[in-house]
Parts: sequence; C-alpha cells; structure tokens
Amino acid sequence: MPGLVGGSADLAPSTKTWIDGADVIEADDFSGRNFHFGIREHGMGGILNGIAEYGGWIPFGSTFLVFSDYMRPAIRIAALSELQTIYFFSHDSIFVGEDGPTHQPVEQLAALRAIPNLTVFRPADSLEVALGWAYALKHRTGPTALILTRQTVPNLQRPDDFQPDEILRGAYIIANEADKKLDGIIVASGSEVHIAIEAQKLLEEKEKSIRVISMPSMELFSLQFEAYREEIFPANVPVFAVEAGVSFGWHGVAPKNQVQVIGIDRFGASAPYKVLAEKFGFTGQKVAEKILSWL
Repeated sequence: MPGLVGGSADLAPSTKTWIDGADVIEADDFSGRNFHFGIREHGMGGILNGIAEYGGWIPFGSTFLVFSDYMRPAIRIAALSELQTIYFFSHDSIFVGEDGPTHQPVEQLAALRAIPNLTVFRPADSLEVALGWAYALKHRTGPTALILTRQTVPNLQRPDDFQPDEILRGAYIIANEADKKLDGIIVASGSEVHIAIEAQKLLEEKEKSIRVISMPSMELFSLQFEAYREEIFPANVPVFAVEAGVSFGWHGVAPKNQVQVIGIDRFGASAPYKVLAEKFGFTGQKVAEKILSWL
C-alpha cells in the first residue's frame, strides 16, 4: 500500500509500526514514508489530520494508549471532520507492569469510546487484529483506533461454523455450551477474552452453562440490527463484562440484561503483569470465583 504513511511519537521500537523498506521523511526529503514525530502526540495527531484532509494518503500514528490523552483534541477533530486517520495505541492496560500507574491506562478506553464517530477496536488475538486492520483501511468516513496489548496473548479457538466477518459486527459468540439453558454470559475485549474463556471452562465444572462473547468494538456492535444484538445477548440472562479498565460504559452493553462488571475503577500499581493480574482479579480462576459468587 504505497499510500500508507505514518510513524510514532518516538516509540516505533515499542509500537512496532515502522514501515520496513521505506525511508524516513526528512525536512529536505519527502520521498520516504516513515515519520519521526518526536515526543509530541498532539502535533502528530494534527499532522495526520492535515495529510488525511489533503487526500491521496492513509496516515497513521502510534503511541502508548495512556498518551492518547495528549492528542485527544486532534482525534476529536478527525472524528468531527470524518477523516480517515488510523491510530495504533499499544500497551493498553495495567499489564504494562513495572512502569506503574502513570503508564497504565485505565480510563482511556472509556474516554476514546465517548468520542462520536471514532471507531475503537480492541482485538483479542491475531485474527481480530487482521479484521480490525482491514476495517481501518476500508473505513473512509472517520478515524479508527486499534488498541493493542504489550503482553503475548494466545490465538483463540472458535466454533466450527464461525465466519471471520462476524468480528466486524463488533461482538460475536466465541465460546458457547450448545443446547443448554444459559446461566450467564461473559463479554470481554482484547487480552481479557482468553481469560473469560478460561473462566467459562472452570464454571462448567461447577455445572454452570456460560456463553463467552468477544466484543472488539462497541461502536460496530451498536450499528447491528436489534435482532442480532438480542441473539447473542438473550434477554434476562445475567451478563458479566470483563475488561482491565474502568467499568464506565459496560453497564449498558446489554439493555435487557443485568450487567455486572469486572473492571478496574482505580489507578493501577507497579509490579510484573502476572502479579497484577492475580491481585486485580484478572485470571480465569479469579473471574470464575467472582461470577460464581454473583450467580
């Protein structure tokens, strides 16, 4: 894609967004495709808007999710102006680890989801990343933010009848106990989806029938017909949302269901990410125990 240009706010080695085989754009040489924006996220966002407004290019920028706050006005203008800009926000949760609360985003996901006409896409594994990327390249009437983890996550098993395009409906059933009355539904995004699946298996051992829904994009899900939304969230079945961020925004995800949220309504802490997962309750065992107590 020769029209794809962009860079990072001085974090390319961490965000993995360098275009291989392409030169750097310099003050006296614009033949390259990689920008060194420097540690100036707001400036980066403004430059992306200018390139998108000019036309002919698809511009992207990248930084850690916690620093999206610095470029929020530029993101808002992109959404208001219906510009095709793409943001890669990596290091997306408390699982950043030892960098501590200053670098651990907790409220940024909710803040980005609050911007009209911004599509926020938080994928759970490589297949969801690929579909999110395809969406961002085709979506021409607004910006897209891809929210990515720092830590490794497993590739997930899906039902035999699964069709990849279901991912672009914003939410879909990724694990389900067939032909059984549901005791509950776990909905999760990003790196918490595999945790939700682990919890489902543990709850099955307790004779609880649990469905797991991956929800990479609340915005895309909100665009679906009501029949589809009710198909995956049948009325009056308890819903348990799992995301390593503030709970704000999740309580209304299934209007005809009672929704309980396993989130983080405080700032994080400095420790290895596996320690944080255990302490903040983001393991399969901890999630299963919490849901069992609610059930």
